[in-house]
Amino acid sequence: MVEICPKCGLPKDICVCDVLDKETENKIKVYTKKARFNKVVTIIEGLAQDEIESTAKSLKRTLGCGGTYDTVQIELQGNHTKDAKKALAGLGYKEQNIEITTF
Repeated sequence: MVEICPKCGLPKDICVCDVLDKETENKIKVYTKKARFNKVVTIIEGLAQDEIESTAKSLKRTLGCGGTYDTVQIELQGNHTKDAKKALAGLGYKEQNIEITTF
């Protein structure tokens, strides 16, 4: 028997919930701030809690940097604002939902 997704009602093989969640998501904010010892870090906020861990791992691998995450945000070492926007778009997030903020 084929399993049915409770969210979209389609079989699990062709479930589109992940794609729909990324398309209807809130604004994703990407900005930099100074951390300890005047080092610059890139902060990414606005992702769904269940996607933060996998997105952080993908971004760190793609951008070739270190970083961390918690339940609210992803923190990448260095200034990766423009590259992070391209990488997020490559992961399936809409570019018009990604906002780069400068302080």
